[in-house]
Amino acid sequence: MVPVTDASPALPAVALLGTSTMGAGLARNLAAAGLPLTVWNRSPQKARPLAEVGARVAEDAADAVRGAQVVLTMLWDADSVEQTVRAAREGFAPGAVWVQTSTVGVEGTERLARLAGELGLRFVDAPVLGTKGPAEQGALTVLAGGDEQELGALLEPVFAAIAQRVLWVGAAGAGSRLKLACNAWVLTVVDGVATSLALARDLGVDPRLFLEAVRGGAMDSPYVQGKGAAMLEGRHEPQFGAAGAAKDLELVLAAAAGAGSDAAVTRAVHEHFAAVVAAGHGGQDVSAVWFAHEREG
Repeated sequence: MVPVTDASPALPAVALLGTSTMGAGLARNLAAAGLPLTVWNRSPQKARPLAEVGARVAEDAADAVRGAQVVLTMLWDADSVEQTVRAAREGFAPGAVWVQTSTVGVEGTERLARLAGELGLRFVDAPVLGTKGPAEQGALTVLAGGDEQELGALLEPVFAAIAQRVLWVGAAGAGSRLKLACNAWVLTVVDGVATSLALARDLGVDPRLFLEAVRGGAMDSPYVQGKGAAMLEGRHEPQFGAAGAAKDLELVLAAAAGAGSDAAVTRAVHEHFAAVVAAGHGGQDVSAVWFAHEREG
C-alpha cells in the first residue's frame, strides 16, 4: 500500500470505481465540485469521456485507488464489487475510506465489510436513493451506515457533490437494509401503477383517466405520473433498469426470508419483473414492467 496523498483538508482525493448508468453522473458532479478525481470502469470506453470534465482515467483498479483518501464503488452486485476491490488491493492507501454505494443486499454488505477489514479500509455502507436523472443532477439521497463522528467531516464534500440529502442511519449494514425497504416500496409502486392502468383498460376505461383521477391528491407522486405516462406512451429509456429491479427484488426477498418478514407482495412484483427481463426488456426502464400486463394478441 502507498501513503495517502493529502490533496486538501476540505477536498479529499476521490476514486470512483464504476462509471456506467449511475456512476457517470456521480463522476461528473464530483469533478464539478472540484474534488481531485480518478475514475475506472470495467468497460474502459465508459470511463474515457470523463477525462473531459477533469477526471483522471485509470487503466486498472489498483491505479485508480492509488493515493485516494475516499474510494466509491458503484457496480452491479456484491460479486463485481468484491472482484474489483480485490483487484485494487495493492493500490489502497492505509486507512482509506471505502464508500460502498452499490445495491448488494444484506449478505453482500456483510461480506464486503469483512473484506474492508481484511484490507485495512474504513467502511461506509452508503447505497443511494435515486435513478440516472438524480445522479446526473447531484440530487440523490445517501443512506449512510458507518461512523459519522469519525468520517462525517471527511465525507461531507463528497456527499454534498452527489446528493441533496444524507441520512446517517446507524452502523455499517443499516444503509443497505433501509435501501432494500425503499426499493421494495418503489418497485411495488411501479408495478401497482401498471396493474391499475391495465385494470382500467380491461374494464373498458381509458387508462389515462386513472392518472388524471389520482393527480394532485394524497395518492399521487411525480413517480406515479412519470412512470404511468411512460408506460402508456411506450417510453422505456433506462433510468432504473428492469434487470436491476429484478436483481434488487431478489435481494429484498432474501433479506425478508432471513428476517422472517412477509414478502408475498414483493414476490408477486418480482415475478412481473422477472417475466419482462426474460422477454428481453431487462435493459429498458422499470416502466417496462408494463409488458407483464399487456394482453396477448
